[in-house]
Amino acid sequence: MVEDGRRILSSVVASQIDIHRKYGGVVPELASREHLRQIVPVVREAMAGAGLKYEDLDAIGVTQGPGLVGSLLVGITYGKTLAAALGKPLVPVNHLEGHVRAVFLEAFQKGQEPKLPAVCLIVSGGHTVLYEVKTADHSNGAAFSYRKLGGTRDDAAGEAYDKVAKLLGLGYPGGPILDRLAAAAGNAAAPVKFGPTKTRGNALDFSFSGLKTAVLYHLREHPEYSEGIRKREEALRDGHRSFADLLALCDGTTLGLIREFQNAVVRDLVERTMMGAEECGVETILVSGGVAANSQLRGTFEERARAKGLHVFFPDRALSTDNAAMIAAAAYTGFLEGNLRMLR
Repeated sequence: MVEDGRRILSSVVASQIDIHRKYGGVVPELASREHLRQIVPVVREAMAGAGLKYEDLDAIGVTQGPGLVGSLLVGITYGKTLAAALGKPLVPVNHLEGHVRAVFLEAFQKGQEPKLPAVCLIVSGGHTVLYEVKTADHSNGAAFSYRKLGGTRDDAAGEAYDKVAKLLGLGYPGGPILDRLAAAAGNAAAPVKFGPTKTRGNALDFSFSGLKTAVLYHLREHPEYSEGIRKREEALRDGHRSFADLLALCDGTTLGLIREFQNAVVRDLVERTMMGAEECGVETILVSGGVAANSQLRGTFEERARAKGLHVFFPDRALSTDNAAMIAAAAYTGFLEGNLRMLR
């Protein structure tokens, strides 16, 4: 529940990580079934947390895409039904704009307001895309316009994290555990070096499939990793998946490999975003999506932005991953602009 597109009155997230963990990634059919099971109690909890009655709402926002079709259908069907029952307008929201709005929600809570135009990197398990963000010419100042600068040609960055974590026997989701293990690598030597990824054509496009494959080939060429991978997989099966448990089962070589992989991902994300900012002549960088919670990515962006005299903004870690508050914030703008659907 969001007031005036700026203030979060309540935010409830029903995580499905434990359900999908055993499969090493999201299973669409299970995701849609869990959405169906959770959506009514989650909305009720959010309403109670905000101290509101359904009649107090001015509009209902709902994600129309992109995303998994089954899960989207659950949300859209529920949103349409609720809007029709209350006689309230329904506001369709693009999922990616929600991630942009998450940055602004966080800034507003801190009394800040990012200056536009800006370059925004949205980086998650399903998306790695770079946009130029401006105030829309036709709007009252609330709506944004977007120009896509580049995107991934294959794997998203978060997907690469998940696949490398699976290769190393570190479970799902891969991003948080690899980030913490990379930070714990200390002075461990890198057993291999990954150079910058080169893309023909648009220099602002990303590609992570080759990096993931390079890790796979390195592991195949060095069977000495096998015993450690086996022990970690066994620990996960026995329910020992804490950071301390997995760190104890990683030798220096494995930690060095993890750190080198993360260095390559962070370098690529930061370099191309900084190139985009220079190309567009902006003073503001926005970073959002699940991978925006990565500690090394945040630290590197802040360091590079400071050196260039730029301002970089992130959402809180809770707002980085998918959540309804960012969709509500984006819906508020659609409500002001009249981008809504009245159900009669």
